[in-house]
Amino acid sequence: MKIQFLGAARTVTGSCHMIETGAARFCIDCGMHQGNRAIEERNRDLTPYRPKAVDFVILTHAHMDHAGLLPALAANGFSGPVYCTSATADLLGVMLEDSAHIQEV
Repeated sequence: MKIQFLGAARTVTGSCHMIETGAARFCIDCGMHQGNRAIEERNRDLTPYRPKAVDFVILTHAHMDHAGLLPALAANGFSGPVYCTSATADLLGVMLEDSAHIQEV
């Protein structure tokens, strides 16, 4: 098993833990990086995420710093399921539209 910390390390935003096993490669959270310009640049470089190779995403909750990078992940090839509670799914509809708008700007 391999665990890679792609966010929330040396900063409090962009929570993403990439887990690789013999059977799957998945994220626990996929958050947007927020802060200064250098931190926010991480939102544009999805190379470490390898979106096409992500099998699924598990979301702990619907905050931007835990789920806000999902639109970018999907736009770059992620097509797997997202697992979360029904309450989180309800909030994601509103939150992810806002996240997509922020990323476009």
